[in-house]
Amino acid sequence: MIKKIYHGSSKIIEQPLFGYGKPYNDYGLGFYCTDTLEMAKEWGVGKNQDGYANCYEIDCEFLHILDLNAPEYCILHWLTVLLSNREFDIPSGLAAEAKAYLLSNFTVDYESFDAIIGYRADDSYFSFAQDFINGTISYRQLNNAMHLGKLGQQFVLKSKYAFECLKFLGSEIAQSDEWYARKMLRDKTARREYFHVERSKRMRGDLYITQIMDEEIRPNDSRLR
Repeated sequence: MIKKIYHGSSKIIEQPLFGYGKPYNDYGLGFYCTDTLEMAKEWGVGKNQDGYANCYEIDCEFLHILDLNAPEYCILHWLTVLLSNREFDIPSGLAAEAKAYLLSNFTVDYESFDAIIGYRADDSYFSFAQDFINGTISYRQLNNAMHLGKLGQQFVLKSKYAFECLKFLGSEIAQSDEWYARKMLRDKTARREYFHVERSKRMRGDLYITQIMDEEIRPNDSRLR
């Protein structure tokens, strides 16, 4: 299967380099892409800096792909990958205990895959995840929050083989004055919906991290589906 993907950047990248980049991204070291041209343009611009949406084709036929949104996974698997790579604010004993519990019970061997599909943890979405491990929001609220602002998914190349399957098709310029404003509006919309709707909308039966730990809930628990 041939898949078209896009990478937002401040420059044109004809040949992405395996092993290059920031190790503290959502899924560790890798080449981070999206399925949509528009999202890549948002990711590629700075406040006063134009960017590019680089377009590629990738042959997925023989790739070993981890889809964190597949039925066998839940949002806690995604969160555990994040906890393994991103620097979380751990202000309390509860948050530290939550991190340890999730890493012990929901860890995914993501480094063994050629590519990963999953949510992108932009600033707003990363703060939603932090609220969950701090016990502020429930499992249901975290799930719902990940759809606010329609950030979508990212496709991340992890292995050298995946990089070898990539073919550069070209690039489109992204104007900062248009696409940076769109990016900020998306983030602002997600935060507004979260604080004014989702964060305060507690429901009877909501599952919080304290209950998940106290009851030793595991990935196969029906309440996580």
